[in-house]
Amino acid sequence: MIKVAPSILSADFSALGEEIKKIENSKADMVHIDVMDGHYVPNITIGPLVVSSIRPLTKLPLDVHLMITNPERYLEAFKDAGADIITVHAEAVNHLDRVVSQIHEMGIKAGVSLNPSTSASVLDYVLDKIDMVLIMTVNPGFGGQSFIEGMTKKISLLKKTISENNLNIDIEVDGGINEDTVSKVTKAGANILVAGSAFFSSEDPKAFVRLLKERGTVK
Repeated sequence: MIKVAPSILSADFSALGEEIKKIENSKADMVHIDVMDGHYVPNITIGPLVVSSIRPLTKLPLDVHLMITNPERYLEAFKDAGADIITVHAEAVNHLDRVVSQIHEMGIKAGVSLNPSTSASVLDYVLDKIDMVLIMTVNPGFGGQSFIEGMTKKISLLKKTISENNLNIDIEVDGGINEDTVSKVTKAGANILVAGSAFFSSEDPKAFVRLLKERGTVK
């Protein structure tokens, strides 16, 4: 099943409550929350306080993507703020297995994200322990970037490995996902689509979500 996770990175933060309702009303499946620290990536966004303010506004899962250094220091804070899944970057931690275990010990799902230049082979020894892999289809740090075509090969290789090992792992994609690129990533094996600027700039977000799911389902 194809799922859509609008990213609030492109939302109007002066009316965040209304933007969250827009996500709910669109029949999207998750709320994607990009956390940036100005160190791991060159932008600064939000922290646990904003996540905790979102939590009472929706029953949708909160998909928290930590684009920060030393994410293990903040796992508890984001869990307490209401995260349902926490994704860390493989490049940002020294002991990935330990961090994945820490997330699971808190009773929530664990995801690992890979930058465009990072090989999926870094997951070889933790793949059976994670719930989701987030493939960045742009270089992280800013919204509104163009999709990197070469990432479809990485998605395909990852999907092949997951299938060969009979694992139940979601493949999420983030960056440049819209009605023109969606079929490329879903044919390669992705099933969760993060859309930021394309979602919030849409005149009809509900129709946009429906279109992504329709085009993503066609093989």
